[in-house]
Amino acid sequence: MNTLSYKTVSANKETVQKEWIVIDAENQTVGRLATRVANVLRGKHKPSFTPHVDCGDNVIIINAEKVRFTGKKLTEKVYVRHTGYPGGQRFSTPKELLATYPIRVLEHAVRGMLPKNKLGDAIYKNLYVYAGTQHPHEAQQPKIVNLNSIR
Repeated sequence: MNTLSYKTVSANKETVQKEWIVIDAENQTVGRLATRVANVLRGKHKPSFTPHVDCGDNVIIINAEKVRFTGKKLTEKVYVRHTGYPGGQRFSTPKELLATYPIRVLEHAVRGMLPKNKLGDAIYKNLYVYAGTQHPHEAQQPKIVNLNSIR
């Protein structure tokens, strides 16, 4: 006799429904954009969210070079990387990074908001960032999404 009227259903790789989403980053603040993108990548906007499964959508970000920073962050924020050699610590500002590698600013911001484990690595592979308006994912028929509709 089963009297339980409900059951917790966990998503798995076979039952997850992934979609392709296009987000336009023009005139968007980097941090606010990154938090919403991280939530979509993780799948937290779906009712079938399962913490240990990659149940998020594939996200395509266009116009990454047109993001903006508030305050003095464009010149005073510092990104630190290391070449792997002794004394190889290198510093750069968002202004320098946007001039040379514009997609790295958004990739870095979103990457920092994902889990730091194998699942986070798998989720990060669902992010595609492009500097211009063109992207090679038309075959997936992505939906253009307004950022304000994502919560």
